[in-house]
Amino acid sequence: MTVPLTGTLLADLTTTRVGGPARTLVEASTEQEIVEAVRAADAAGDPLLIISGGSNLLIGDDGFPGTVVRVTSSGFTVNDDNATCGGVMVKVQAGHDWDDLVKYTVLHAFTGLEALSGIPGSTGATPVQNVGAYGSDVSHTIATVRTFDRETDSIRSFTNFELQFGYRDSLLKRSTVDGSPRYVVLTVEFQLGLGRMSTPIRYAELARALGVEVGARAYANDVRREVLRLRAGKGMVLDAPDPDTWSTGSFFTNPIVPQDAAERLPADAPRYPSGEDGRVKLSAAWLIDHAGFSKGFGLADDDGFAVAGGRASLSTKHTLALTNRGGASASDLLSVARLVRDGVERAFGIRLEPEPLLINCTL
Repeated sequence: MTVPLTGTLLADLTTTRVGGPARTLVEASTEQEIVEAVRAADAAGDPLLIISGGSNLLIGDDGFPGTVVRVTSSGFTVNDDNATCGGVMVKVQAGHDWDDLVKYTVLHAFTGLEALSGIPGSTGATPVQNVGAYGSDVSHTIATVRTFDRETDSIRSFTNFELQFGYRDSLLKRSTVDGSPRYVVLTVEFQLGLGRMSTPIRYAELARALGVEVGARAYANDVRREVLRLRAGKGMVLDAPDPDTWSTGSFFTNPIVPQDAAERLPADAPRYPSGEDGRVKLSAAWLIDHAGFSKGFGLADDDGFAVAGGRASLSTKHTLALTNRGGASASDLLSVARLVRDGVERAFGIRLEPEPLLINCTL
């Protein structure tokens, strides 16, 4: 375990490239080191921030006035004792790069994660947010999550059912101690199928790209290739030279609203089943675009006006991503986000909610 100098800029550890200094930064590369670092922060009465890939955080310009534990554990094990029953168990360390895991599973004919290719961040973050894309999310494959429970100072494991997964939500996300996560993820275990064919394709855009019907299967390698292509076209695959990828991915979640609220929208507004009785999922991207915020909003318009000096804007590739164009602060990004959120609410009466965690800042 190493403790770098006080004042390390958290911008260096996040995909948005914004965030002020950490008062104390601790790197933890093993389960024991993670638990020890968290225990030490709690014993000192320090505010606690857990960070790994830094892809789902927007950290304020004043930084974090406590202990930041950077989880760098990596590696995974494959248990194929039940392979004859059509599946394998893959146990992954919390700090392991997510897309590295997905790539491995596709290359080794383990099915279930292929539609989640290209998502930045660490594996330990995926169950907290129930990370998903292209009609799939990790709740479909997670078997158990092993955590450190800060409230009881003990190790606790959760089954899929106990995690109470919802849309970009879980028990882990909702459980806090003094505003920080109660449960610190140590490992995640996935139950994956065997074979070269994917799980059924649930997302129409991906099905069209693959030339199959929704509900059909395709070769998992082909699914990964097309998902990476689609995500890259939207600036959703990290690419250091491209500021369209200096973001948290989708900044706003797709709102889930009562049926009557959906019916007040224009007839061409996309609507999807939410899985919640009497409620409908809407497209945040459609709402943003039709409220008058096009790709690149925030950059200079025809009159030369730029929000936050043009340092922050909606992506030029996708209206759901809020991007750092170079030299932006958290305040710059939030200025653009507020304009978009308030504009959508004025236009449609629907208030968008942020998807990333806002640390020491507010929208």
